[in-house]
Amino acid sequence: MSDIPEGEGAQARSGPAAPDTGTCLTTGALARRLGVSPTTLRSWDRRYGIGPAVRTDGRHRRWTARDVAVLESMCRLTSTGVPPAEAARAAKESAATGPGGAPVAPEVPEPAARARSRAAGALPLGDVRQECRGLARAAVRLDAPAVEEQLAAAVETHGLAVAWQEVMVPTLHAVGRKWASSGDRYIEVEHLLSWHMSTALRRCTSPPARQGDAPGAGPVLLACVPGEQHTLALEALNAGLGELRLPTRMFGAAVPVEALTAAVDRLGPASVVLWAQSRSTASLPLARHLAGAQWGVKGARRRPVVMLGGSGWVGRSGQGMLRPTSFQDALDTLAGLYVAGAPTAPA
Repeated sequence: MSDIPEGEGAQARSGPAAPDTGTCLTTGALARRLGVSPTTLRSWDRRYGIGPAVRTDGRHRRWTARDVAVLESMCRLTSTGVPPAEAARAAKESAATGPGGAPVAPEVPEPAARARSRAAGALPLGDVRQECRGLARAAVRLDAPAVEEQLAAAVETHGLAVAWQEVMVPTLHAVGRKWASSGDRYIEVEHLLSWHMSTALRRCTSPPARQGDAPGAGPVLLACVPGEQHTLALEALNAGLGELRLPTRMFGAAVPVEALTAAVDRLGPASVVLWAQSRSTASLPLARHLAGAQWGVKGARRRPVVMLGGSGWVGRSGQGMLRPTSFQDALDTLAGLYVAGAPTAPA
């Protein structure tokens, strides 16, 4: 740039260039990027001296690229089990630059370096949104406040459908893969993440619409098949239908056959969504039984549209039943049942 003196001598006389505050991050933006809470950043600043290079009038923090590099280094170290104080020292040392101005990676004494390199700090995320990385780092650290903030921010920024499909699901899958490849390690990470995802989904679930609000159709009944405990996908679908103000009845995990049959008889649902994540729980006889349920007066009997969700149904022949290809497809298909004049499946 023309206003910057050339040569080392000129740089020495003019002193270090002031950071461009226009390219700096606020504390909130940096917290979302790193997957920590703003409170954690302020605590690290106070306790370990890892603070921003820029403070604007009013003492507002502005974090430069160098600050971000130091904090990313600290996050990587703490996520692999390095105590915060030790991680802070190593991260600050990493701020020293080598040839070409590249940051020097902090050195971790052997054999600790080998042990920590095998830890869960780097989840197999692949090409995903930046929010996934922040959420994964927070989950691996078991930083519940940061996980909660990351999930709330994703829903607020992108909406429920995108937050579920492009932030929550990829992160949860990455944790599951890490758990599967590490024996029983990191199951606590998956449990923590699942719990807070469930909480976030319930918080953005609208109050159930009254059945009379939908023209000529009963509610959508959502249930896991007997023996199936995984409910998150159904919770997301329930929240999405709630956003559309469609009536639902959520029954959750491992619903017994007798209970499902009784609920269908009592509610006369427009659709029954059956979730099965594993082939061992997916029961086509149950699905066919529910699809054949009838109610109403003779000559005008109705029956529900059955939707099969989850990988457990892959390869199973669910003739006459709905098989959505995505979360959005499921929402659109179920919403279509409530278009004025659109009937449920006739008997």
